Amino acid sequence: MAYSSYSNLSRAQLTFEYLHTNSTTHEFLFGALAELVDNSRDANATRIDIYTEKRPELRGGYMLCFLDDGIGMDPNEATHVIQFGKSNKRAPGSTQIGQYGNGLKSGSMRIGKDFILFTKKGNALTCLFMSRTFHEEEGLDEVIVPLPSWDLKTKEPLTSDPEKYAIETELIFKYSPFKNEQQLMEQFNKIESSSGTLVIVYNLKLMDNREPELDVETDHQDVLMAGTPAEGVKPERRSFRAYAAVLYIDPRMRIFIQGHKVRTKRLSCCLYKPRVYKYSSTRFKTRAEQEVKKADHLAKIAEEKAREAESKRLALEARLGEDLSKDSRAILRKVQDSAMMLRRDADTKKMILEAKQKALKEPKELNFIFGVNIEQRDLDGMFVYNCSRLIKMYEKTGPQLEGGMACGGVVGVVDVPYLVLEPTHNKQDFADAKEYRHLLKSMGEHLAQYWKDTNIAQKGIVKFWDEFGYLSASWSAPPSSESRYKRRRAMEIPLTIQCDKCLKWRTLPFQMDAVDKRYPDSWVCLMNPDSSQDRCDAPEQRQNLPCGVLKKDKQTAEDKQKELAEKIKQQQEKLEALQKTTTIKSAADLKKLPLDVSMKPTTESSSQATRSSERSITRPRSPPLPAHLKNAPSAPPSRATSQRPSRTPAPPPLPPKVEPSRSRAAAKPSSPATKPVPKATAKTPPASRGSRTPAKASSAKAAAAGQRKRIIEQEDSEEEEEEEEEEEEEEEEESEESEEEEPQTKKSKMAAAAGNRGKVIEKASPPKRVKLDEVNTHSQPEKKGVTTPTRQTPTSVPKSISTQQHGDKAKAPEKAPQQVPENDTKNAQKDKGLLVEVRVNKEWYTGKVIAVETNKQSVRWKVKFDYVPRSTPKDRWVFKGSDEVRLMRPPSPISQTPDTQQETEKGPAPMEPDTTQPGTSREVTDSLVTMLRTMLRYFFPPAFRIPKDDVNSMTAEELVAFPLKEYFQQYESGLQSLCNSYQSRADARAKAVEEKSNSNEVKLKEADEKLQKLRTNIVALLQKVQEDIDINTDDELDAYIEDLLTKGD
Repeated sequence: MAYSSYSNLSRAQLTFEYLHTNSTTHEFLFGALAELVDNSRDANATRIDIYTEKRPELRGGYMLCFLDDGIGMDPNEATHVIQFGKSNKRAPGSTQIGQYGNGLKSGSMRIGKDFILFTKKGNALTCLFMSRTFHEEEGLDEVIVPLPSWDLKTKEPLTSDPEKYAIETELIFKYSPFKNEQQLMEQFNKIESSSGTLVIVYNLKLMDNREPELDVETDHQDVLMAGTPAEGVKPERRSFRAYAAVLYIDPRMRIFIQGHKVRTKRLSCCLYKPRVYKYSSTRFKTRAEQEVKKADHLAKIAEEKAREAESKRLALEARLGEDLSKDSRAILRKVQDSAMMLRRDADTKKMILEAKQKALKEPKELNFIFGVNIEQRDLDGMFVYNCSRLIKMYEKTGPQLEGGMACGGVVGVVDVPYLVLEPTHNKQDFADAKEYRHLLKSMGEHLAQYWKDTNIAQKGIVKFWDEFGYLSASWSAPPSSESRYKRRRAMEIPLTIQCDKCLKWRTLPFQMDAVDKRYPDSWVCLMNPDSSQDRCDAPEQRQNLPCGVLKKDKQTAEDKQKELAEKIKQQQEKLEALQKTTTIKSAADLKKLPLDVSMKPTTESSSQATRSSERSITRPRSPPLPAHLKNAPSAPPSRATSQRPSRTPAPPPLPPKVEPSRSRAAAKPSSPATKPVPKATAKTPPASRGSRTPAKASSAKAAAAGQRKRIIEQEDSEEEEEEEEEEEEEEEEESEESEEEEPQTKKSKMAAAAGNRGKVIEKASPPKRVKLDEVNTHSQPEKKGVTTPTRQTPTSVPKSISTQQHGDKAKAPEKAPQQVPENDTKNAQKDKGLLVEVRVNKEWYTGKVIAVETNKQSVRWKVKFDYVPRSTPKDRWVFKGSDEVRLMRPPSPISQTPDTQQETEKGPAPMEPDTTQPGTSREVTDSLVTMLRTMLRYFFPPAFRIPKDDVNSMTAEELVAFPLKEYFQQYESGLQSLCNSYQSRADARAKAVEEKSNSNEVKLKEADEKLQKLRTNIVALLQKVQEDIDINTDDELDAYIEDLLTKGD
């Protein structure tokens, strides 16, 4: 169909507002600046200058300029700049950073509102002007970009439309900082090389305080992020000079900021004991699959064109027949050549497709480089590059996530090709988050292996850091600046510097006098003390890194069998629980629940309840957490007791010393028919008769609403589980050890799938059970209540409910305790997100609570681990309060959770102290008060606002209100001052010793010089007396003089 047929159809348009919307992808402002630096690098520039020019009349007070000596652009290439998404850098084997055709527009518009570009290539000068100010002032909706060009020699405009040129230059003179053609030509003159580009951004973005986001006043040699403190922030997040130094994994371009050269780094050359690990994986397929689809599409199109051309050729040959005239032969040759070229092109594209399909199946290989940052140990983590460009920095993984000293100070470096992982448009993250997480996980495993290979932990981590001058207990404290420690660090990491002329990297030999030496920005190979590397034509030395190997812990057959048996047992328990449930498919089924009196004998109910209690008893129970931790989240034992007193025989209580609250809760409901409920619950007034009727309907609605709420709460955890299962499957494909486990694993997954068909509500489904029990206690105090004894399985969604009836009678005084469980069960769900530690195989691993399961007597947490060995499951169910789990940090009274406070306020009457019986509580209180007074007096800081003597007369209530935080802050500051004074004395003493040592060295040097001069004079004197004397060394002279003295004696 001809193009003219589409002329009446609607077209997508780019509005002016998109300029701002597009720029918001850059959350990190230095990332926007780096986009302009990337363009210079892709243009093969050897130098880029980033500088500012003051312009008080412009917003922000200055212009930000980027000047490079790259290949530049001609007028035709400059038009691609104003086409969003147009890029000539896309190629299968391309190593260029730009891929999306968006960096210049998004980056410059993030820095300021307007930019103007000057570029030179060949005999043409081109200016491109993109201004949001212009669009706002003129009220334009479309994006209009003036693009005039001139001849390099004559400076005459290159245009066939003088009117268009006049409008373009008029707009530039009106809305840009340059008001005439002469000023424009002055900007072109700044491009001194034969080609290059200058980008000027102005009308800069401002912060809320009306100051520019980029601070160029604090440090005149740098561009800083305004409002960012110097401490507590990584230097690359605050200083663009520091960020530009590590922006590329192998820098080949000189970067100057405000006229001063950036000391770019090759990170692998800046680390102690670097080691490389080869990593191969078939996991990274997303980008390769996209390339295969694209190649397949192009191959099909080329094949169709080739067939069509061959068909035309055959038809023409048949039509011409024996006609051998000159014109016929010319037409036939032209058609034959066209068919041949198209066939050749189709064959080429087919070969490319086959190569990419083959590459898709082949594993992708990456190099992980690890080393220790002994210059600044708190700057550790993974640096992930894509096509040599930094994407993510200081990413913690593996043992570093645990926050200890293990793997602390270790830096990892990896360069990921574009075909393995694709970056996002702002080049601050990766498009496929799942594959990136897999990359980090693999780096974590190799990081743990590197830590073992270096033997730092075996020799002593503290001792290791002491050797390099890290004497402070604070991890972030800088190393000692003493000369011996500086020399020690310099000896371990040889200096690598880049030649300013040939841009090759040279490693300088260690020299004692070169420690802390400042090398000039214009350092060249000629200055190299190494004679083999002191010229630019000498080849660059390759860094020879030792190669490490990841050693996987192989599971024994016994361990595999044990793990499989445990999985099968879990799946069987889930199936048993599902078989005893009734599925609810609609609200009508919910109304059919047996809310009325059941005529079944009580023995059946009690036996079923007994079975459910026996199931919970058979689970391994562990001693609880300490008292100050146990009350931090919620208290399930008291909730289960007040919720619905069990009419079944109570399980055998645990010893009171182990868990007194749990044994007390189990003892109370043992005989509810004869024993009254505690006094606090009996005080609650009974519900009126008129309120009984609507209770049933409202309870059914509340149950349905609670069901929906429960489903929403667990969707996230289920998605995480599914994702983890997928990752486990793919890891099993990669590892040889897991091949034997596949049949049993599939069976367990089939069991899990069968378990997911019948969705159940757990026994402690908060809204439904409480509301249903309220209906029975309000309307039929002498009749049976509804229970849901099945417990929820970890992978099931609560869409159905299992019901069971009790045979004994319920009493009216039980109404008050039933109001507490509703809040408690809701509070149990607040445990989600808690950071905990779980003991697995006698080792503690950190994790996060992602799901909560409550039942009659206990609460279970599902904990997802941050990092565990490959042979250990990634998550585990544990009982809250057992000795297998502990909180990361004990909660303080200030940060006490709402559910804990609520339990304290709404707890049952037995929580109140019994003052009628004799006890030692008063004596204990007095002794604690005395101990607190003694402690306060002992550590009392000088000049505290409360006199020290007043502590002796303070009452217990006054001591409770004592400002401990201020007290310890002042104590700590005083202690710090004392330590500082000791340190300053030691420093002064060391300085005096060093000065004395220096003066002695000077005197010794003077004495050596005098001695040498004296020996020279003696030799000259002897030669005058005896001309044939031949003395060449100092030892010969000493021996000759000694011989003369001996002869004289």
